[in-house]
Amino acid sequence: MYLNGEDVEGLAGFVCESPGPGDNSQQDNGKRIEEGRYPLSTQFGKKYRSVGFSTDMNEAGALKMPGVLLEHTNKRSGILIHPAHPPTLYLSSVGCLNLTRSLKADEDMNFWDSRERVVDILQSLRAFSATAFGKNDNTMIVGAWVAVDGEPG
Repeated sequence: MYLNGEDVEGLAGFVCESPGPGDNSQQDNGKRIEEGRYPLSTQFGKKYRSVGFSTDMNEAGALKMPGVLLEHTNKRSGILIHPAHPPTLYLSSVGCLNLTRSLKADEDMNFWDSRERVVDILQSLRAFSATAFGKNDNTMIVGAWVAVDGEPG
């Protein structure tokens, strides 16, 4: 993650996403998003929120879960950074980015690890741009972007 073009120290890890190649030209295509830079916005949806998300640390996937929205995704909509969550840890993630630790081919994401990574990003973004988090609707976080680099090989 970058803020104003600079790496954010301590916010490193890996991302699980849909198979490729990346494609933003049509909705609901089952693929990852294209390589590019995407500005971030707060999210206030039915399942995911940037503020006021569940603090339940007993039930994995308790609504509302933490998340942040990627903007300017062409015909794709609702592309979020959010935790992988039960029951399958991947069900609602077509096009979305699920944060995780390094995984081997036979390992699943861990909800609590993924959630903690998303919360850490939200806290960093809030410290960076508190005004964007002061409204109860989706608001651009000026200067905050996600860079999707290349197709995995």
